[in-house]
Amino acid sequence: MSTILVKNAAMLVTMDDERRELPGGGLFVRDGVIEQVGPTHMLPNSADLMLDLDNHIVIPGLVNTHHHLYQGLTRVIPKCQDSTLFVWLQTLYPIWAGLTSEGVYYSTLTGLAELLLSGCTSASDHLYIYPNDCRLDDEIEAAEKIGIRFHAMRGSMSIGESKGGLPPDRVVEEEAEILKDSRRLIEQYHDPNRYAMMRVGLAPCSPFSVSQDLMRESSKLARSYGVRLHTHLAENSEDIKYSLETFGMRPGEYAEDVGWIGDDVWHAHCCMLDNEEIGQFARTQTGICHCPNSNMRTAAGIAPIRKFLDAGVPTGLGVDGAAANDAGHLLAEARQALLLQRVHGGPDALKAREALEMATRGGAKVLGRDDVGYLAPGMVADFVAYDLDQIGFIGTSADLTASLIFCHPVNVNYSVINGRVVIDQGELTTIDLPSVMNRHNEVSKELINGTLQVRPWKRI
Repeated sequence: MSTILVKNAAMLVTMDDERRELPGGGLFVRDGVIEQVGPTHMLPNSADLMLDLDNHIVIPGLVNTHHHLYQGLTRVIPKCQDSTLFVWLQTLYPIWAGLTSEGVYYSTLTGLAELLLSGCTSASDHLYIYPNDCRLDDEIEAAEKIGIRFHAMRGSMSIGESKGGLPPDRVVEEEAEILKDSRRLIEQYHDPNRYAMMRVGLAPCSPFSVSQDLMRESSKLARSYGVRLHTHLAENSEDIKYSLETFGMRPGEYAEDVGWIGDDVWHAHCCMLDNEEIGQFARTQTGICHCPNSNMRTAAGIAPIRKFLDAGVPTGLGVDGAAANDAGHLLAEARQALLLQRVHGGPDALKAREALEMATRGGAKVLGRDDVGYLAPGMVADFVAYDLDQIGFIGTSADLTASLIFCHPVNVNYSVINGRVVIDQGELTTIDLPSVMNRHNEVSKELINGTLQVRPWKRI
């Protein structure tokens, strides 16, 4: 058995059912599971690993519920810096058609490193494009290597331009093959057990890139295995227009028609849901992932988060694609969520602790997890610590918890996942990050230039 003692935290933010915040608090962990949470003097005096965090804020690990890690290869492409979502996609699809398994692997490592350093300990990714030799397996391997708790979502596109869809025909797949590979991935990698490090779900990309039949068959397949469902929905006005013109339905009606409503489903963005649809999501406990920076980047709109929370809709946060956001810092998303709601709804439209809750407990609920998102006995030992001894935290002694949201986002000093130290004094312990970044940039240049080839390659 292995034990960890965290003691003397300047502030321990539990996010537990009582929402306790404990100055001088700590944790005692055994074999990756929390046994005790409380004031340091009430905890054991020794452990195999002792972390004295007297100048740190300790919080539950953040939960990222929507991402496209491969897009880190194609940030700030000039032709789509100032585009709406559909034009942005149509500009990038031809570049992404050159993606290879090597690109998937290295973009996953760098993207997850960025998330980990921001405070994430659990992440979901939505890989929906599989040209050349790309497989979800390469992403799963990278996630296992870096040590993050991971939900790998098998995305898909099946309706190309020739059939009225948005993506070019050369980046879509046959639906029978999508379902076959989905079944394989679930059977090979999904762990349904509590404290699981790897789960798999199904995630047809969007109403404008897959058929209604694939949506229905995916929901049936997922539910036969007990895995979760994820897609994009109601992201912007173009999305609404496409749904009305193509299906004769608003997004909420469409989701219900194809079996994508329920507590095992979550949708990304949902900027354009109306009041009736918000009520529908609340009644059915259908989840939503809010991606504020991405929505602002593509001028998609302002998701009505205040309405979601007041109605009781499960709501988490996501950084979205690294090319729709050009960043991958989840604490920055929590801050931006607060600011964006205030622009829309006034200075009390969202509070700091509500934003932090979306990034922790909210994200955990969206992913269907009862073992992460807060710090309490019986919960998994996923937690992070931010060092207060840096300029971004000066003058914040009045409310250390709120400082995480109101002040400039910073990186963690410590990250522990499943009882394993993944970041130690600001440095990743699981990969050689400089070497990985270097290889990522080489692959990125080739992809953007159209010279990336399927070839034998070595994992760093």
